[in-house]
Amino acid sequence: MNKENRPLLTIAIPTWNRANYLVKNIEQIVSQLGELTYPIEILVSDNCSSDNTKDCVDEFLNKGLPIRYIRNSENIGPDLNIAQCFNQAAGQYVLIFGDDDLLIDGSLKHLESLLARKNYGVVSVRAYGYDFDFRDEYPGGSEKLYEFANSNEFIIKLGKFSTLISVNIISKDYLQGVDANDYCGTNLVHIDLIYSAALKAPVNLYVDSYLVAYKRNNSGGYSFSDVFVDKFGAIVDKYIDSGLSVDTKYKLESDMLIGYYPYYVLRLRLQGTEDLSIAYSRFNARFSQHWTFHCFVAPIFKLPKGLAIIYGAISVFIGRVLTGDFRRGCAFVWVRLGKFIRH
Repeated sequence: MNKENRPLLTIAIPTWNRANYLVKNIEQIVSQLGELTYPIEILVSDNCSSDNTKDCVDEFLNKGLPIRYIRNSENIGPDLNIAQCFNQAAGQYVLIFGDDDLLIDGSLKHLESLLARKNYGVVSVRAYGYDFDFRDEYPGGSEKLYEFANSNEFIIKLGKFSTLISVNIISKDYLQGVDANDYCGTNLVHIDLIYSAALKAPVNLYVDSYLVAYKRNNSGGYSFSDVFVDKFGAIVDKYIDSGLSVDTKYKLESDMLIGYYPYYVLRLRLQGTEDLSIAYSRFNARFSQHWTFHCFVAPIFKLPKGLAIIYGAISVFIGRVLTGDFRRGCAFVWVRLGKFIRH
């Protein structure tokens, strides 16, 4: 495609057997297309779904909507499907977007205005979880924009949000010749793409406002400690030789030990979805030199279950306050309280 005629943005949606979520996702995007000045592309990469995904997408196509549909002949796995989304995207920027996530009302026009300002390497926005209605559960708040000429400072600001696939918009201009397939095997293809673009670009943008809603607790099928400790850590280590400083690595890990890991370790204790001894050994091997590990995370593993739950809840609360997620947590509690009162 001619560079001058390419879409400003590709919203690339990898999907597999979640037609109902995908329809809501696309409908929410389509409802905002009329507000746009620049063309965008919606790309759906279907991993050989056995449900009615194809029929649903065909209905959108029959309406003449700007959707490009790729249906794999077999299930190639999530990594390769995500990589395919990036490789096939025609836009200047690519947002790899979860099939069960939603762009909140008005966010697409706002994103367009931000992307058109200058050629950022990565534009990162905030996301919030919802259980029932994404509009009712919107946390609110004002917006702040942070431009970073220093890539390391941007990656520190991004912190745990690099793990969220649907909040990071990546410029292909800084990744010319990159084959996303080379990053497969970690369940975290997008993090390689984010770090690569951010470290190469002269400027990156962090948007401190909630523009994406994600369905809570709607994914799984992997070992959390394997993916988000071992494999995530290996990705971070790899970029030490490509512009990521050792100080950035330490600050990034500290941020996640305070504001990210306590919640998920608490879930491990509550749900028993992973062998705790294996998970702890991975955490300890990676983070034993961090005081934040011994303060915020290790007791959730080691204390008796009842005390661990109490300690974990306190750790999560303090971590949310320290990392700026307190408002989102309050919105979650308010919605749950309202549901309880009404019933």
